[in-house]
Amino acid sequence: MAGNSYGTLYKVTTFGESHGEALGGIIDGCPPGIQLDFEAIEVDMARRKPGQSAIVTQRKEPDAVQFLSGIFEGKTTGTPIGFIIPNTNQKSDDYSHIKDNYRPSHADYVYDQKYGFRDYRGGGRSSARETASRVVAGAIAKQMLPEIKINAYVSSVGPIHLETPYQELDFSKIESNPVRCPDEKSAAIMEEYIRDIRKQGDTVGGVVTCVIQNVPVGLGEPVFDKLHAELGKAMLSINAVKGFEYGSGFSGSEMKGSEHNDLYNPDGSTKTNLSGGIQGGISNGMDIYFRVAFKPVATIMQTQDSLDNKGNITPMTGKGRHDPCVVPRAVPIVEAMAAIVLADFYLINKTY
Repeated sequence: MAGNSYGTLYKVTTFGESHGEALGGIIDGCPPGIQLDFEAIEVDMARRKPGQSAIVTQRKEPDAVQFLSGIFEGKTTGTPIGFIIPNTNQKSDDYSHIKDNYRPSHADYVYDQKYGFRDYRGGGRSSARETASRVVAGAIAKQMLPEIKINAYVSSVGPIHLETPYQELDFSKIESNPVRCPDEKSAAIMEEYIRDIRKQGDTVGGVVTCVIQNVPVGLGEPVFDKLHAELGKAMLSINAVKGFEYGSGFSGSEMKGSEHNDLYNPDGSTKTNLSGGIQGGISNGMDIYFRVAFKPVATIMQTQDSLDNKGNITPMTGKGRHDPCVVPRAVPIVEAMAAIVLADFYLINKTY
């Protein structure tokens, strides 16, 4: 299986399965001499880990990171940073009922067809648990770029939307509720909706909005390696992501050029920012903002038809511990992947 690495100079490779001994990763290209804040890494891991509230999966994992290389006396050495995250709370028997069945809208069928073999325990490599390694790499990438501020938050759950522009939100309130929505009223409605969905044995999707501030001018490469193209690839590589839009996004297609153009100020900034902080694939110094759409979690606690490996349609009911809505735990993953992209382009920019 290829495709386990991301990045050019700041390169992240992840390994491990949901119900294996451990997850882990190797970060290649991290510059030497960065004094790491291990508590900040732990905080980001705690934001992603399961079992953190009543509206997420109740799998209990400490997600404690063990660094194996590339760090000495708390600083990066410039050599590859190797780390593992032990799995301590696997319940593989929860998946014995799908050993010979393909769950609807999961990767089970395509993995089996492509490789002739699959790890049915929690989806193996296709499980969203793989993203724990990304959060470690993203937390270190953030510390490479201390001036850049990355804040992601839940802006919708199902039909419930937070319409307030991000400029009017207080990002310090993102972590004040389990939904990770910075508007308290909207957060309460979203949380109640997720609880009701869970009681029905169902799941629901949502949207995570990300805002990146203090980005210098010049990150991104024209043509095939545009900054927004890499951000899109990074976000679409996250489990359950179905859509990505930045700046004006799809709404820009309904506007006239005279409405959409961002006119300049004398200092090079723009009066508006419908470009979303990126022009010609290169950051222009304005805020970068984008939205990431997540589908409902595929495993539901209701009976649905599934396909077995003999070609028979058979009824199947979901079992085990699963998120009724993935977006609250996806917030730190979106931030991590954004940080990895920016760290990579930051190092590329230094080669000029």
